[in-house]
Amino acid sequence: MLVPLFLPAGSEPAHVVLTRRRADLRRHAGEISFPGGRQDPDDADLTETALREAEEEIGLTREVVTLLGQLPPISTFATNYLIHPFVGVIPAGQRWRVSPREVDAVLELPLRELQESRTRRRLQRRGISFETDAYLLDGHLIWGATYRILANLIERLQAADGRLTLAAQTDPA
Repeated sequence: MLVPLFLPAGSEPAHVVLTRRRADLRRHAGEISFPGGRQDPDDADLTETALREAEEEIGLTREVVTLLGQLPPISTFATNYLIHPFVGVIPAGQRWRVSPREVDAVLELPLRELQESRTRRRLQRRGISFETDAYLLDGHLIWGATYRILANLIERLQAADGRLTLAAQTDPA
């Protein structure tokens, strides 16, 4: 799975790119997630899988991605997937080409506003009611593995320099 980040022009904070999955999918329908999917036999490694899936789902060409590293693997509770998130910096202003089979929309959300939108929500899935940590920003509910990946990313970025910026993207001048 690829966790794409970019810094808009000016002094805006780092943004993260997410997708909203189509509502008619069999698994994780309508949920907010990062571009990603299963490893294909032709993928050399999981990094290749993340880059390929991002290109297939949102049209993000691998040539514009600068990989920063990998976050710890996260598992999903309902489907028992093990997600390997790779963080990559991309240029701002990408034109998205969504896969109509999988993606309903591409979301570009500021990390600082996501962090400030942290909440607890009661959800019901498959007849089971539960309370969970979530982000709720501009009507987009982000929970589950995507929430945990984002929380981990935000925590690491804050620990790096106390702000939600990326050292790799700062202007040395």
